[in-house]
Amino acid sequence: MANHEHHSHHDHAHGSFDPTQRAFAVGVTLNLIFVVVELFFGFSANSLALLADAGHNFSDVIGLLIAWGALVLAKRKPSERFTYGLRSSTIMAALANAMILLVAVGGIVWEGVHRLSAPEAVSGSTMIWVALLGVFINISTALMLHHGSKHDINVRGAFLHMLADAAVSVGVVLAGLGMLWLGWLWLDGAVSILIAVVILWSTWSLFRESINLSLHAVPAQIDMGSVRDYLAGLPGVTEVHDLHIWAMSTTEIALTAHLLIPAGHPGDAFLHDVSDGLGKHFHIHHATLQVEIGSSTVPCRLAPEHVV
Repeated sequence: MANHEHHSHHDHAHGSFDPTQRAFAVGVTLNLIFVVVELFFGFSANSLALLADAGHNFSDVIGLLIAWGALVLAKRKPSERFTYGLRSSTIMAALANAMILLVAVGGIVWEGVHRLSAPEAVSGSTMIWVALLGVFINISTALMLHHGSKHDINVRGAFLHMLADAAVSVGVVLAGLGMLWLGWLWLDGAVSILIAVVILWSTWSLFRESINLSLHAVPAQIDMGSVRDYLAGLPGVTEVHDLHIWAMSTTEIALTAHLLIPAGHPGDAFLHDVSDGLGKHFHIHHATLQVEIGSSTVPCRLAPEHVV
């Protein structure tokens, strides 16, 4: 048998502070300032919608910090103890981000229901101006994170939160207008509950995907059957077994597989080409392939599908 590993690294750390990290830094600063503004005017205007949104935005600041920290940790070099480096920290960050927001949903719904049952006077004009500031800040932050969100669930989680926040702020503006024009005080509590629904909707897919990745599930964008067919169709390969595909981080995918080639080991060039093909067709850039010739006296104990 022969064992061969081929992998390529996408090193985004060309400098000590890349554009995505800069976006996180600016986003954290802007949102932290906005949280203070919302708290001040939320108490001044007696608006639960503003206070709820302030709590949500603060959780997003924590989420941004967690995502940013994970991005930095993921670039740490492998060590004898952490042989993959700390790449999986981005998966943990995405999961933590989702869990923080789900906890926030419960708190906001609780307060929103209470305010619905006992509406209080609110300054609609204050709500409107503060929420408009939120729309600007959240859209600005989302735009800065947009590029990095295309290929990284960790960054995408932060990006989606910013978009959801912008939509929520628009809802607060509408609630303020409704209270000014129609005198509907119950809109404050109703919008708070709507905020919770938007957060839950935007967070659930992130939560589910981060749970799957933390359990080493095949990433959603990978078709396991297609990968198996690709490997089985290689020249000389008569069987593929012990195939595993999992996420090393929110941006890197790994694969291990045993290839049965009765004619014998095809050489390093063959394995190099296979690994390149996996990267090109499936974006799997860390492949470990073991070649077996199918000896009847020494069968592979990992060949059965139920054996891990």
